Amino acid sequence: MNSSPTPSSISTGSTSKGAPKRRSPLVTLPPWLRRSIGKASELSTVQRIIKQRNIHTICEEGRCPNRAECYAQKTATFLLMGPTCTRACAFCQVDKGHAPMPLDPEEPRKVGEAVQLLGLKYVVLTSVARDDLPDGGAGWFVTVMEQVRTMNPGTEIEVLTPDFRGKRELVVEVARGNPACYNHNVETVKRLQRPVRRGGKYDRSLDVLRWVKEVNPEIPTKSGLMLGHGETEAEIIETLADLRAINCDRITLGQYMRPSLDHLPVQKYWHPDEFEKLGNIAREMGFAHVRSGPLVRSSYHAGEEE
Repeated sequence: MNSSPTPSSISTGSTSKGAPKRRSPLVTLPPWLRRSIGKASELSTVQRIIKQRNIHTICEEGRCPNRAECYAQKTATFLLMGPTCTRACAFCQVDKGHAPMPLDPEEPRKVGEAVQLLGLKYVVLTSVARDDLPDGGAGWFVTVMEQVRTMNPGTEIEVLTPDFRGKRELVVEVARGNPACYNHNVETVKRLQRPVRRGGKYDRSLDVLRWVKEVNPEIPTKSGLMLGHGETEAEIIETLADLRAINCDRITLGQYMRPSLDHLPVQKYWHPDEFEKLGNIAREMGFAHVRSGPLVRSSYHAGEEE
């Protein structure tokens, strides 16, 4: 789900209650990956509201380097169904490795309330993978969308979902909730799916996006890749072509940054000029909305049109 850490977190490690502290790689980052976390006031306001309601955002759980910028632009990404994932992708910093929490019946209201208090104009709803639930959490996405709209009729909602284990009816259920955009990330090129996305499959991810268009061709679809796992430029272009072949409208390209020594090492730091080149290629292919840069993440400038 595109949750590499902010550059400043790479040397700090992370601690889970009852678990030993994971070692973090001590690396010298390229200068283009060093970025301020933003104004403390902008961060603290959002952090206070979400902590008071015991809800989660991928902005905080993944320590996104752009979160202060997004908060200032009245955009945030809420992490539904708890912070613990049932999968163990080798790049992702989100909590995993133990049983997830039961669904909080108050979460839809809490999210709707937080959107209202923060005055958000564009909201992204994402989740950890919840393979333990009979419907993978598809119904919960719909429930939260309905509650957010009830309390915030002027707010647009994008969803960033897991693959629901390739069950078409679950993707269709979420798509029929009529989100402003349906996002599902392929994360990496086809050759690297197995080592990077444990539990994910390339063709299955393409199916998710294709099924959305079959339900409603008017819903914009979106996907994203994290570069730096050892992919080649040719493989990236091939992935972009595969996405356009199923009428995927939007794409994000960003740099993978290793959260700890327990995660996959970075094979390459792609230069900003290379990201610009790839972004131009994506536009030439027909993507209507392209964000390509080292610090770009799935929801970066999500509410903006090209």
